[in-house]
Amino acid sequence: MNRLNAILSSLLIFGTLIFGASRRASAQEFVDTQSDDQPTRFSFVYDDARETSMVIAGDTSGTRLNESSSLPNAAPIFAVAPAPQASKGVDWKHLFSASFTFLAAEHTFRVATEPSTRIAHHQAFVPGYGKALGNLHGWGDGDAFLINYVGHPMQGAVSGFMWQHNDRAYRNVEFGRNRDYWRERMRGMAFAYLYSVQFEIGPISEASIGHVQSWYPQVGFVDHVITPTIGTGWAIGEDAIDRKVIQPLEHRIENPLLRVVLRGGLNPARSFANMMGGQVPWSRDDRPGVFRSFSEREAAWSALESPAQSGKTREPEPGVAPFEFSFDGSYRTYLGGGQTTGCIGGGGVAAFRLSSEWQMLGDVGGCKLLGFKDNWSGDSLTYLTGPRWTPQTNGKWVPHVQALVGGTKITQSYEDPILKAEVADWPTDNDETRYLKHAAYTKDWDAAGFAVQAGAGVDYRFNNALELHVANLEYTHAWIGPVNGANYRNSVQFSYGLVLRMGTW
Repeated sequence: MNRLNAILSSLLIFGTLIFGASRRASAQEFVDTQSDDQPTRFSFVYDDARETSMVIAGDTSGTRLNESSSLPNAAPIFAVAPAPQASKGVDWKHLFSASFTFLAAEHTFRVATEPSTRIAHHQAFVPGYGKALGNLHGWGDGDAFLINYVGHPMQGAVSGFMWQHNDRAYRNVEFGRNRDYWRERMRGMAFAYLYSVQFEIGPISEASIGHVQSWYPQVGFVDHVITPTIGTGWAIGEDAIDRKVIQPLEHRIENPLLRVVLRGGLNPARSFANMMGGQVPWSRDDRPGVFRSFSEREAAWSALESPAQSGKTREPEPGVAPFEFSFDGSYRTYLGGGQTTGCIGGGGVAAFRLSSEWQMLGDVGGCKLLGFKDNWSGDSLTYLTGPRWTPQTNGKWVPHVQALVGGTKITQSYEDPILKAEVADWPTDNDETRYLKHAAYTKDWDAAGFAVQAGAGVDYRFNNALELHVANLEYTHAWIGPVNGANYRNSVQFSYGLVLRMGTW
């Protein structure tokens, strides 16, 4: 459970410190008395640290703003618009700051609680890091269900919320049937994927700090896929709860502490993301804080509401998609002598636009080798990059041709049932003992080398946002030796999947 604790319990490490520093972003109120014969300029700061100025004639008390107040010479409240803010682009400085804080929290907890991570500090960095990267293969990483399918999705949701808060044009979107909301969720998922890859194998990662993937069974790619995908689903769920449950209750509840509990407790991933960004957990970008009556907050917010905040949907942007991301399923057939097997799996492709007809691809995929006898298993990993040509067409059917270069790795494993029974009682209370027990009855073979892949396919475009990979057929040649007599140099792969087209809707 150590990795789940590293994700969830990191709240306890930095939470108190960040909470104290971020109290300035709560519904703080203050009064700036200009003179005895001038009205008082009253300001309050929303949870997102955006300042809105309010003016009350004759009030110098700093008392809560309310038209029904018994203050002498009280006058109606007038909202004064703040200085205009940039409505486009990404606040990269704050995004990187929040991301680094999140990474620091996670890795600090890992170092403090995982003996195997601390042991790796006494090993040579470059060989250990290289071994961790080279040991990656397959799907599973040995973690429990709660770690892979609850803890890591929460990590993906947190990173997605951090992106949204710093994506200026979309930070205020709300859950619902509107184009902007779903576009923002896809943008957040792309960032969650990048953050997950960095956390797993990047320069500041489990692979570099602790060489985690060097130890069995932390070798699979499950977290790379589950974190951004199910994490985005988690974020959508929290958005729905915020819109359908929390906001209606805020209309009925005047107690600010109960509002704090509602916002913070029912949106845990968003609350954590807020703290990583130096805000209070209950902060919201789309509405004011909790320490004022709802009518006051609603009136002020409505007066200052911009078209983006009011839910106005942007028109589709002209031109081709600058970025595409696809999730594919695949079946690969190996050609050649010796033992030949099929391989079923999937992967992801990121496509960056170079011109109207050319894209640069990054393709990572894996599959489980089929056709083995009992106690044998195997898998394949490919990582490729290269250009894709897609002719411009106004129709629904979109063909493409691509040529990629990169590498491939084939792994086979055999578990000796007799030796496995002999070590059944060995302890497995930490990473080192689990690794030693597994190594006592398991033998692995692998081969890796340079690979080229070329092929063509056709997509069906549903709309500006979504395409279906109907069919993609590719031939691969790899410069690798045989593995236990099996030839994996030549193969043909058929793939299909869904394509998300970003920047055109």
